[in-house]
Amino acid sequence: MARASKASAAGKKKATTKKAAAKKASSSASKTPKKVAKKKAPAKSRKKASSPFDSKFLERMRKLLLVERETYERQAKQLRAEADSLVADLDPGDVQFDEESGEGDTIAVERGRDLALAAKAMEMIDEIDHALTKFDDSRYGICEVSGEPIPQERLEAIPWAREKVEYKVGGFGRR
Repeated sequence: MARASKASAAGKKKATTKKAAAKKASSSASKTPKKVAKKKAPAKSRKKASSPFDSKFLERMRKLLLVERETYERQAKQLRAEADSLVADLDPGDVQFDEESGEGDTIAVERGRDLALAAKAMEMIDEIDHALTKFDDSRYGICEVSGEPIPQERLEAIPWAREKVEYKVGGFGRR
């Protein structure tokens, strides 16, 4: 019996040391992923970038953009209405061939001009909307090419500007 209890005690000791070794290995293995996870965590939980401009300037620019958007919206509606009225007032056989109007229909030319100007106004509204979305994540006034702040003077002149003058198409920053 003494032999059996010695063997049983030795077996328990081996089992205990195996468990301890396994526990030690698992704890050292679990430490490695935690360290990696800690390194990745700050990258995932990035804070919003802070704007290089003060809140008064940003609020003034937001208001200016909203006023400009309203103006362009009104112009686009007015130009479309004028183009539609030109078509509504026109009789099918109402084409002039005199010295003043030349050899064709000036109404079609006027209508085309009004529609082109209305389309241009809609493009400007899209640019303004793009600029307004940048306020939410503090990217307003940051050059989309270089990532540097656009000068306040440029933003006051063109509040929907996407890039610094140096990076504008054909500018000297791209040579």
